Amino acid sequence: MPVFNIHHVTKYEYDRPVKESMNEIRIYPFASHEQEVLYHEINITDNPDILSITDYWGNRAGMFNLLPSHRLMVIESKLIIRTLGKEDLTHNMISGFDTLREEVTNNLKLLELSRITEIELREQINEITRSIFEPGDAVADVIRKCSTYIFDYFNYIKGITTVETTVAEILDHRSGVCQDFAHVMLEILRSLQIPSRYVSGYICPNKSGMRGEGATHAWVEAWIPGTGWAGIDPTNNIWVTNHHVKLAVGRNFNDCSPIKGTFKGPARQSLSVFVSIDYEDGRTFEDITSVKLEGQTGIPELPDALETFAAQQQQ
Repeated sequence: MPVFNIHHVTKYEYDRPVKESMNEIRIYPFASHEQEVLYHEINITDNPDILSITDYWGNRAGMFNLLPSHRLMVIESKLIIRTLGKEDLTHNMISGFDTLREEVTNNLKLLELSRITEIELREQINEITRSIFEPGDAVADVIRKCSTYIFDYFNYIKGITTVETTVAEILDHRSGVCQDFAHVMLEILRSLQIPSRYVSGYICPNKSGMRGEGATHAWVEAWIPGTGWAGIDPTNNIWVTNHHVKLAVGRNFNDCSPIKGTFKGPARQSLSVFVSIDYEDGRTFEDITSVKLEGQTGIPELPDALETFAAQQQQ
């Protein structure tokens, strides 16, 4: 099974001093039988204490405060991980929607993950579901056809969307990156009452080459009767393999954001994200993303807290 050495560095720079930076991180590998953590180290500017918790979705999250005045905050993760999943995944392609309803009934989390959130897009989403679903289809087959539809009809283009881009906007211009495709797929599957959840992590390059490889990545896990959660990557139109490393799961990106938080100070900030993935044979893949984040001047009558929530778009 492959072993990956992943180095993930997030750097926030401010044009003037800020203080009381309160942050939440989800850059810990997800506890799963599909991956084994061999080593993990997290380093943060000024070495603040990190309070570790397990959230509602089973993710490990860390919370910390950087109280002193500062113009730079760096969060570094050094991870060595072995993936244990199989390259060729076979899912129960027979179980249908009657069996799915039996498994979902009375399971509050599965029911929650079956609800659509974009009510106003119902007609657009229904138009897509009519092209991928026919009565009598197996659940796994519908999931696969949904992934294929997104892969065929949406263009993978970096830089035209942000973490704030809506599903409606993605449907309009039919372009984006992995984060966008995952959100579209979630709405489609949930409109068919298939429980599905957003997954954040990394996609480690293989010999075939994949979109988004060597960077933070996003895909979808859908509930298949008789199988449970099965990962599928609509950006590359594949069931997940042992080249996918999982960090967090949730309803959408907001539940899985690698880093989010607030700080005090009327500063403008810039963000850079560096990810490198090393193989045992010495190969290295690197990705660097820089983002300009517009700050706001604090109002004297109000706390001058500026939100840095969800700044890292997943590619």
